[in-house]
Amino acid sequence: QVELVESGGGSVQAGDSLRLSCAASGRTISRYVMGWFRQAPGKEREFVAQITTNGDSIYYADPVKGRFTISRDNAKNTVYLQMNSLKPEDSAVYYCGVFTGWKTHTVDYWGQGTQVTVSS
Repeated sequence: QVELVESGGGSVQAGDSLRLSCAASGRTISRYVMGWFRQAPGKEREFVAQITTNGDSIYYADPVKGRFTISRDNAKNTVYLQMNSLKPEDSAVYYCGVFTGWKTHTVDYWGQGTQVTVSS
């Protein structure tokens, strides 16, 4: 069992930046592909970004390419999502997840989510 706790969300203006963190406990995440999803009101949960166990490969959804950066610190059992040049359409609850494998969108464990609100 892996427990994930996201933090770092908030309310910002368009063009601002936020850094989300996902702290894991229960097991080391070093053996897992990790990543982020988001869900806006009335919409399905959508994939955002994914990172391999040692961080050597990263995969982004098209809407966030060039603006978001995923990273991980296995020593701290934490995954990060740096979000720059935020847009109102980035507003959503952001969830961290332990993926079943690379370039899959199936998640074994979810966090509780952190709200990001971007106003224009």
